[in-house]
Amino acid sequence: MNEFTFGVSMRDATGWTAKCRRAEELGYDHITAPDHLGTGRLAPFPALTAAAAVTERVRVGTLVSNVPFYNLALFAREVATTNQLTGGRLDLGLGSGHMKHEFDKAGLPWHKAADRISYLADGLGELRTRLADEGGMPRLLIAGNSDGVLRLAAEQADIVGFAGLRQERGRPPGTFVLDNAGAMAERVAYFRSLAGKRAIEYNMLVQRVVITDDRRAAAAEWHADTEERTAASIEELLTAPQLLFGTVDEIVAQLVSRRERYGFSYLTVFEPMMETFAPVVAELRGR
Repeated sequence: MNEFTFGVSMRDATGWTAKCRRAEELGYDHITAPDHLGTGRLAPFPALTAAAAVTERVRVGTLVSNVPFYNLALFAREVATTNQLTGGRLDLGLGSGHMKHEFDKAGLPWHKAADRISYLADGLGELRTRLADEGGMPRLLIAGNSDGVLRLAAEQADIVGFAGLRQERGRPPGTFVLDNAGAMAERVAYFRSLAGKRAIEYNMLVQRVVITDDRRAAAAEWHADTEERTAASIEELLTAPQLLFGTVDEIVAQLVSRRERYGFSYLTVFEPMMETFAPVVAELRGR
């Protein structure tokens, strides 16, 4: 069983240098950047190069690059350059894209999921070919929830990424609901059935961390904030592996238990939760 490692997903350029140094100081092992369009959204590869320049130990990576955004020849150049400039500390996170409005803003065609996954699959082969003379493919994370993306991860990834979200049927693209504990167990079991004995690290993108003496109240607040759309009950939220409510000791116990059940040993939190989650990082380092 893998030891715990921890990451923080940075989304805001404000105070970038100080935040990256602080993440390393707090014991985080990874600094990641998403790949989205919009005001204030970072271009991931320059941001990661800057993060590596002001830190010594942490790995940097995309969580995740939206492969259908890119011409693969130009994308391969970005990857190779970033890996070189970060001293080989790049983890390349890839996905098939899920936000239609971003494709619209970029003037790119929006294809059905099967076609986006096919582009990702073909792109992996082309990236390996193009990067063969550039130091090779960096450590590879593939994230998603669909059968197609998880199949690719089982075949090719060093790290599989789960966010515990799925598109809500009948709602616009990018409208998500949480997978409950049972749904997450099914997705992990499906992945394991394909991955066999391959040594793969399991990443969970944690959606909320609340340090509290009253877990139920924190879950009820989330339920209210999301108009009760994310889960059928508060009980579902209390056991959902992508939500962490409780005292530091309770959350430590939750993560140990969930590593046993799902395999999640690499936990990523969003930037606003970096300080909140730090005591848990301190408790679980080396375990």
